[in-house]
Amino acid sequence: MAKKKRIPHKFLPWIDARKKFRLSHMHIQMARELGMNPKRFGDYANTKNQPWKAPLPEFIAKLYQKRFGKDQPDVVLTIEEISANHMAKRADRKAKKLETAQRFDAHDQAESVEADVFAPSGDDSINDS
Repeated sequence: MAKKKRIPHKFLPWIDARKKFRLSHMHIQMARELGMNPKRFGDYANTKNQPWKAPLPEFIAKLYQKRFGKDQPDVVLTIEEISANHMAKRADRKAKKLETAQRFDAHDQAESVEADVFAPSGDDSINDS
């Protein structure tokens, strides 16, 4: 059985909103680019008691068109793909940080060995008496 991939908590509300309101990946990406809050989608969505509201996908598309002047994003990524990219970026950052720390540790150790070799010892000192 394959290990389930971890999805960061900041992406989970978007996945829940996609499932709950039956939105496509494109609509979720447009909403993210607009800076919308997925927890507020219930306020934006129409119900039988509020027929004047546009359906949520149409509402998001209309706002996106108004702000960006185009019907859809150039490249549509799923939340899972965005999450995988995010985790890969984090892993790269962590590896670089570890590599830098190891390089500085090796440099510090080399300096301490060099200082020990060239430091005068107390046994060979000349007495002024």
